[in-house]
Amino acid sequence: MTQVNQDKLSSARFSQATDAFVEIFTASVDFDQRMAQQDIQGSKAHASMLLKIGVLTSQEHDDISKGLETISQEISNGTFAWSIKQEDVHMNIEARLTDLIGTAGKKLHTGRSRNDQVATDIRLYLRSEIDNITGLISRLQTALLDVAEREAETIMPGFTHLQVAQPVTFGHHLMAWFEMLVRDKERLQDCRKRINIMPLGAAALAGTSYPIDRDYVAELLEFDRPSANSLDSVSDRDFAIEFAAAGSLIMMHLSRFSEELVLWSSAQFDFIELPDAFCTGSSIMPQKKNPDVPELVRGKTGRVTGHLMSLLMLMKSQPLAYNKDNQEDKEPLFDTADTLINSLRAFADMIPHIQCKKDNMYQAAKQGFSTATDLADYLVRKGMAFRDAHEVVGLAVRLGVDTKRDLSELTLEELQQFSDIITEDVYDVLALEGSVASRNHLGGTAPEKVRQAVQFAREQLKR
Repeated sequence: MTQVNQDKLSSARFSQATDAFVEIFTASVDFDQRMAQQDIQGSKAHASMLLKIGVLTSQEHDDISKGLETISQEISNGTFAWSIKQEDVHMNIEARLTDLIGTAGKKLHTGRSRNDQVATDIRLYLRSEIDNITGLISRLQTALLDVAEREAETIMPGFTHLQVAQPVTFGHHLMAWFEMLVRDKERLQDCRKRINIMPLGAAALAGTSYPIDRDYVAELLEFDRPSANSLDSVSDRDFAIEFAAAGSLIMMHLSRFSEELVLWSSAQFDFIELPDAFCTGSSIMPQKKNPDVPELVRGKTGRVTGHLMSLLMLMKSQPLAYNKDNQEDKEPLFDTADTLINSLRAFADMIPHIQCKKDNMYQAAKQGFSTATDLADYLVRKGMAFRDAHEVVGLAVRLGVDTKRDLSELTLEELQQFSDIITEDVYDVLALEGSVASRNHLGGTAPEKVRQAVQFAREQLKR
């Protein structure tokens, strides 16, 4: 068995040094160093509380604060020497602090444990990432509003089952994506409320015998309140699972959007042109312009959903309180946040530069008898029962299929053979423009309503 020098703070308990492989296997510093600034932030607040209750002298507090600031700068400029022998971000920082200021550095851990320390760090980290992510969602929403307003009158086919259903406007279609992002943002903001509860002070699992002031620390760290139960405080990862769930929904929405962008930019649809800066070519086929960014975002959805499943499985059989299993929570969380940030940024940068091929969209909307429902509604308004109108329109569509013509291209005489209440004004509703304009209600596709929806959305974003 290969041994290593035993220099960890817990070494007095053991008579045998940690195996070299086990030391590497159990260490988390390679990834949890990402929370270093949050760890320092929490330590500063904890030190201020220890000063307040008399555990630290003013000089010791000043030394700790200055030492932590030095470490923060070393980490920021890349000169901090991370050591796997110190296991994790917490012990690395504490060991360096003790090197810098001596015995005072060893007092910092009074009244806390790595269990409540890491739980606090993760919450501080996720709180900051949620703020970043919601900001990017807002930027993407703004881009969607700009394009939706620009294309409020651009007619395209609306689909169900990926079959032409009814004509809509491209602006209306984009506003559907805006609404999805509204819900995404609300979920994140709601998740943030449960993240913003402070576990520090729970110590290892039972609290501490020191007269700590948890409300004071919560105020310093801008948490809404301290957590209510020490056992739950150190073992709870519900907030992490909830973040991953919200992230999975965001990526699912972006994946659906990606799928449409991929389809629309294909030669078979040819509805849009994606900006060159967000596409790549082929190493062998010079004509290719591949929609790599939407495709990659669509693919990255799987990893975020996988992280959600990983976190659920991580927690499903854990007894109270903290267990080493929880070390496995960080990498899925970090990657989820990174993937969300990068995907949202890519979309926010790409969407403003999408160009619509309006003529192609318009011609596609004329296919598939997209105004058939409008003809049925026309007949109902003239007194026919809807089921009878449905039958009449079905016969008219069959004629159109047989003669390869749209309903608007059938003659009045041909339409009247199915119902004599059809008159010349039928062509007003069979026209694509008339169809979209008739949906002139809240949530409808009429250009006027699209512009109103955009204006309302802009006002909401300002709040």
